[in-house]
Amino acid sequence: MQQNPTLLGKLMNGSIVLQIMLGMLAGIALAVISPDSAKALTFLGTLFVKALKAVAPVLVFVLVASAIASKKQGVQSNMRPVLALYLVGTFLAALSGVIVSFAFPTQLTLVAAASGTTPPAGIGQVINNLVFQIVDNPVNAIASGNYIGILAWAVALGMALHAASDGTKRALGELSDAISRVVQVIIRFAPLGVFGLVAESVATTGLSALLGYSQLLLVLVGSMLFIALVVNPLIVALTIRRNPYPLVFTCLRESGITAFFTRSSAANIPVNMNLCKKLGLNEDTYSVSIPLGATINMAGAAITISVLSLAAVHTLGIAVDLPTALLLSVVSAIAACGASGVAGGSLLLIPMACSLFGIGNDVAMQVVAVGFIIGVVQDSAETALNSSTDVLFTAAACIAAGDVSEPAAQLASNEI
Repeated sequence: MQQNPTLLGKLMNGSIVLQIMLGMLAGIALAVISPDSAKALTFLGTLFVKALKAVAPVLVFVLVASAIASKKQGVQSNMRPVLALYLVGTFLAALSGVIVSFAFPTQLTLVAAASGTTPPAGIGQVINNLVFQIVDNPVNAIASGNYIGILAWAVALGMALHAASDGTKRALGELSDAISRVVQVIIRFAPLGVFGLVAESVATTGLSALLGYSQLLLVLVGSMLFIALVVNPLIVALTIRRNPYPLVFTCLRESGITAFFTRSSAANIPVNMNLCKKLGLNEDTYSVSIPLGATINMAGAAITISVLSLAAVHTLGIAVDLPTALLLSVVSAIAACGASGVAGGSLLLIPMACSLFGIGNDVAMQVVAVGFIIGVVQDSAETALNSSTDVLFTAAACIAAGDVSEPAAQLASNEI
């Protein structure tokens, strides 16, 4: 006997994205009606993010090791085109941030410098930090969420197990599947987690603190939207020779929304892995490209570094020529790739970019403090762009190589 599902039944068993949107609206409503009640439920968001952050390092380590150990000779992993897309996308994001900043120059009201933070001395220190992360103790890398170290050890273990018996490889694959099922259970609680995160954000911050920096936020978020809706689709269209927007909107909806509220690329790795599997992408590709993207594919961070640095430049009335602007784009892109290796992420790399214009550390750290004030929007939008682009570029590379199953093929079925 066939039953007609009720609206409640559709919500309970339907799209996780719809459930997340409902959780977001419920969180906003509760924060507006009763801020105290909203603050009391913030543990839901904290619990969800902690659960994702806890399982993500283990998932990445086992999944990458299993994929490499089980890889058959001659099987294409598409990692070279994915890496090329990551680098091109990050540079174009930095360049877009520079162009938009010149088109809409922003002046800041500088505040007290951020305390307790130490920016890197230069790009050499950023690269130095990344190199030392590669040789980190594997147990410490998993415990601390050091994804560069996790990737390095997973690749090494996978290569070492490549000649292992089929039984060993099968056991590693079954362990990978088991952890993936645990991740799927955690993701089902995303609506409750988003409810708690939104309720906390609206109840504690509100919108009043952001009004004084409305133009800066418009430049930042506008640049990120331009990358997400114009530049990235153009890159994907040139790669797959198809209409890119079905794939773009799928990645923004199913990865970007979750990343916007968790504000953590690491926490969103399981979500992206699940989406890649749902799209039918090559597991040998996405098991490596997704955690790698969470580390080096930082278009949003490149925009943040370039926009805030040029805001300081405009505030101080410093003239900038074209070669220096291009140099800032290159430095912002390289620094963004190393943002995961710096405590404080993209904001703590601003003083390094400001040094190109002779801006002292005292003033630069005041700009960092402004970044922390607007972080509730800036960091959320930055993470949403970074994380959704990981899946987008991975899918584009797989589609271009014809290495996908039906779901992703359908999204790319419309020829240009």
